[in-house]
Amino acid sequence: MPVAAHHPSRSWIADTRFSLPVSIAAWALIVLMIVPDGFNYSAVSTADMPSSGSAVSRLLWLGLLGSGALVIAWRSPLSWLLLRFLNPFLLALSALAVMSVLWSIEPGITIRRLIRLAAVLGVSAALVLLAWHRRRYQTVVRPALTAMLFGSILFCIAFPSLGIHSESNAELAGAWHGLATHKNSLGALASLGVIFWFHGWLAREVRPLPALAGGSVAMLCLLQSRSSTSLVTTLFVMVFLVLLMRAPANLRRYMPWAVGIFVAVLLTYAIAVLRLVPGLDMLLQPVAMVTGKDLTFTGRSEIWAILAEHIQFAPVLGTGYSAYWIGPMFQSPSYEFVIRMWFYPGSAHNGYIEIVNDLGFVGLVLLLGYLLTHVSHCLRLLRIDRSQAALYLGVFFQQAITNLSETHWFAVMSVDFVIVTMASFCLARDHLEFQLQRYFGRPPRPSVVVATPVPSMGS
Repeated sequence: MPVAAHHPSRSWIADTRFSLPVSIAAWALIVLMIVPDGFNYSAVSTADMPSSGSAVSRLLWLGLLGSGALVIAWRSPLSWLLLRFLNPFLLALSALAVMSVLWSIEPGITIRRLIRLAAVLGVSAALVLLAWHRRRYQTVVRPALTAMLFGSILFCIAFPSLGIHSESNAELAGAWHGLATHKNSLGALASLGVIFWFHGWLAREVRPLPALAGGSVAMLCLLQSRSSTSLVTTLFVMVFLVLLMRAPANLRRYMPWAVGIFVAVLLTYAIAVLRLVPGLDMLLQPVAMVTGKDLTFTGRSEIWAILAEHIQFAPVLGTGYSAYWIGPMFQSPSYEFVIRMWFYPGSAHNGYIEIVNDLGFVGLVLLLGYLLTHVSHCLRLLRIDRSQAALYLGVFFQQAITNLSETHWFAVMSVDFVIVTMASFCLARDHLEFQLQRYFGRPPRPSVVVATPVPSMGS
C-alpha cells in the first residue's frame, strides 16, 4: 500500500454490520476444535485420530468453510490488500500442505484435513474483514476460551467419569481434561485463558473484578489439569507481559533485544530436540528440570526416536500433511508405536518434529520462517500499539514453548492452531489499518468499528 499524505477527498465509512455472525462463526470453530464429535471421549483412552466425522460435524465444517469463502469474495478488494500484509510463510505452509496430496501416504486423510485448514483460514480472514476494531482479537477469543473453561469445570463436576482421567498411571490419574480430550489440551487452553485475562487487566481493557473472575476460572482448570509445562509457561508469559507493558520507560528500549534473544533460545532448543546437531541435546537438561520431567520428557524421547526413523524415508517433503496419525491401524506406519511401545500416542508430542514428519525439512524451514516473521511483525507493531503487540507476543511464546512437548503448530486437530492463526490475521489487519490511516487519515469518530475507504475498498 503506497504511503501518501491525507486525501481530504477520500472519506471513511463505519462498517459495524455482521459483527455478531462473524463472532459466532469464530466461536463455533473454537468449540468444534475442543469438544470431540458427539462427545465421544473414547479418544481419551485410545488416542485414535478420527478420519471422518458425523453428518452434523461435516455440515458444520462445510458451513464454516462456505461462510469464510463468502466473506472473502464479498470483501475481495480488502482481502487483496490484507494478503499483502499477511505472514507469507503461513501461505507457503498452506500451499505445501495442499501439494503434499501428491505424495501423501494417505491422500484421502490429507484432503479431509485440508478442508479443516481452509475453514480455519477462511473464518480467520472473515474475522478481520468485517466489523474490525483494534481489540477484535481478544474480544472474540477471550469469551470463547472462558466459556469452554467454565464449561469444563461444570462438566468435571457433573460427569466426572467423562471429564476426569480414570487411567491408573500416575501422570493421568485424577487429572482433569474437561471438555477437551486430554489433560494437556485443557492445560494449554487454560494457559491461554490466564494469559488473555491477565493481559486484559494489564492493558486496562477489563475491570479488575471480571479479570479476577475469568482468570480464576482459567487458573483452576490449569491447576486441575496438572500440566506442569503449561503452568511453567503461563508463569513465564505473565512475567514477560509485565515487563513489556509495565516496565519503566528507560527499560522498554531493550525489550526488542530481549524478545530476539529468547526467540533464538527457543529455536535452539527446538533444533536440540530434533537431534540435528550432535551434542546439542545437552541443552535439554535444564528444560527437563524446570518442567519437572525427566530427560525422556515422560517417554516423549522414545516417540521422537521412532518418528526420526520414519522421517528418514522422506526427509525433504515428508509423507503428507496429517497422513501419519490415522489411528492404531496395521496398514499405517504409525502402528509401529503399538508394536514397540504397546500404546498409540496419537501425535509426535512436539510441533516441530510433527512438521518434519508431515512436510519434511522444507516444511520446517517454512515453519521457522513463519515464526520469525511473526515476531518481526509484532516488534514493528510494538512501536505503534504496545498493548496489542504484547498480546500477540505472549500467545506466540506460550505456543513456542508448549510445542516442545505437544503438537500445535499448523495442526488442524488443535484449537491452539486456530487461536494462533487468528492472531496472524489480526496482526496483518493491524498493519494494514495503520497504512490505511496514513493514507486516508483517521476515521471521523473513535467509535468506528471497521473502516473502509470508498470507493476503492468496494464496501
